[in-house]
Amino acid sequence: MKSGALILLTTAMMPMTAQVRLPEFTRETLPNGATLILLPKHDVPLISVRAVFRGGAETEPEGLNGISSVTVELMRRGAGKRTAEQIDLDLDGLGATLQSGANRSSAYFALEFLAKTAPAAIGILGDILARPGFPEEEVRKVLARTADQVRAVKDNPGMAIGRYFNGLFFPAGHPYRHSGAPDESSVARMNREEILKYYRRMAAGKNVLFIAAGDFEPKQFGALVREALSALPAGEAAALARAERVRFAQPRLLIVDKPDATQTYFRIGMPGIDRRDPDRVALLVANTLFGGRFTSMLNDALRVNAGLTYGANSILDQDRLPGAIAINSYTPTKTTAQAIDLALEVLDRLVRNGITQEQLDSARAYIKGNFPTDRLETADQLCALLAELELNGLDRSDVDTFFQKLDELTVDRVNSVVRRHFTRDNLQFCLVGNAAAIQKDAARYAKSMKVIPVKEPGFAAADF
Repeated sequence: MKSGALILLTTAMMPMTAQVRLPEFTRETLPNGATLILLPKHDVPLISVRAVFRGGAETEPEGLNGISSVTVELMRRGAGKRTAEQIDLDLDGLGATLQSGANRSSAYFALEFLAKTAPAAIGILGDILARPGFPEEEVRKVLARTADQVRAVKDNPGMAIGRYFNGLFFPAGHPYRHSGAPDESSVARMNREEILKYYRRMAAGKNVLFIAAGDFEPKQFGALVREALSALPAGEAAALARAERVRFAQPRLLIVDKPDATQTYFRIGMPGIDRRDPDRVALLVANTLFGGRFTSMLNDALRVNAGLTYGANSILDQDRLPGAIAINSYTPTKTTAQAIDLALEVLDRLVRNGITQEQLDSARAYIKGNFPTDRLETADQLCALLAELELNGLDRSDVDTFFQKLDELTVDRVNSVVRRHFTRDNLQFCLVGNAAAIQKDAARYAKSMKVIPVKEPGFAAADF
């Protein structure tokens, strides 16, 4: 399938009616079910590719959360006839960079290389995708390092707060409860056999998206990629999770006790949306004003005016399954209640007063100004955006009509979305800090409260 368009129109003086459009690309399904997307971009002699496996946290077996990221890390630690060291040396010799990772909906490799080295670079990546060896010694190294990383996260409240919040916000069995993050128990259950079993399910043609953007001719470069991907069996398409929007019967408070903490990190959540929700663009505008940029209501109140923190923001999940809208900040232990109270006051003010035309215009201009450079400027950004569209069952119109949807928003429309999604009802509070110092004041936020020590295995509070 071909899809053509003009490259984006962006200048500081562009009229409100100017739009962005994805560049031209081709999309095809290969005989083994893999999806191949090619987007020529000849401004620099570089090529970026993303090899993406559908699934991520959504397909991880029970009790093996984090195995997606462990698997893709191990795939590059020996493949074909190359050892882990040889792969690194060969990539360095090409001037190529390779990154791997996993998230809620996918596991992936991101490779960037000089256009003239395409045959060698794709040959290496092809071996990594289709012929990983999973050497036992490398498995031990990666699992040991992963266990160390879990311990490091627990020692860093700024990193830990997100994992504990997910464990509170999402119910047992929900794939976002762990969001693909390993913990002490899941790492202990992993071994070469389990990792190899997961790889064989994951690395099926029907689960693969291969996206390339950069300085290539589609006919020649496409032939290289098709040959590399042909080594993958068709297999079975990943069985993706289903989940409704999370609902809560009452407010809940989880305090993760870190006795040596001098600050409290807190996250306050309410039910959010998925990536396809019709309210997304209006909610993006509202969230930008509330806490999505430096000059936001939350940051102005907590940082600029009150001096209670160095940063306060709000997080709007936009994943395949409905997520959260969450207030996020930190403050010295002694001002924990003051900072949380002020954040809730700002939330109340947003719902009570709504936004003005001036605020709508400001947020719209901010989003328009940042979107092209954040999402459409480099080949790697284009690969990531095309992967996002594919994983969420969206087509190019999601991008091509984005500015139009922003232009069509009215104050009434945004305020109706604010009233629908921003709420004080049954908020979920997650705090990481010195429980002895903050528990008494924090108890007023929810009758249902639980305190767990940070040293307790895992990031999800059981039976809560």
